Amino acid sequence: MENLSPASRLTILVVEDEPLLRMDVVDTLEDAGFTVLEAADADTALAMLEAGSGADLLLTDIHMPGSMDGLDLARRVEKRWPDMAIVVMSGHRHLEDLPPMSAFLAKPFGPATIVDTIRATAARG
Repeated sequence: MENLSPASRLTILVVEDEPLLRMDVVDTLEDAGFTVLEAADADTALAMLEAGSGADLLLTDIHMPGSMDGLDLARRVEKRWPDMAIVVMSGHRHLEDLPPMSAFLAKPFGPATIVDTIRATAARG
C-alpha cells in the first residue's frame, strides 16, 4: 500500500475492544504509513488523549465495555478537542447519533476502505 499522502503522517488512536480486529486495523494503518496508538476501551482512550498522546484522529468502535461507548467517546472528544478528526466504525449501519463532524466506517471493511476513509476524513479537517 502506498503512503504518499501527507495524511499518512497522522497519528491515529484506534479504540477497539476486540483484540484481533484491533491488531488487524493497527497493522493496516501502520502499513499505510500512519503512526498508530491503540486502546481497548473508551476510558483508556480518553486517558491517553488527556495525557497528551499526540493523536490527530480518533478511530473508534461503538460497542465496547467500560463506562462509555464509542459514541460517548466521540462526543467528548469533539467537545474537548474540536480540531481532532473522528471516524466511528460499527457493524450497525443506521447511526442517527453520530457526532456531526465525524465519518462513519461500516464493518466489515477491507484495508483500502479504512485507509481511504482515514485520508478523506483527515483531509476535511
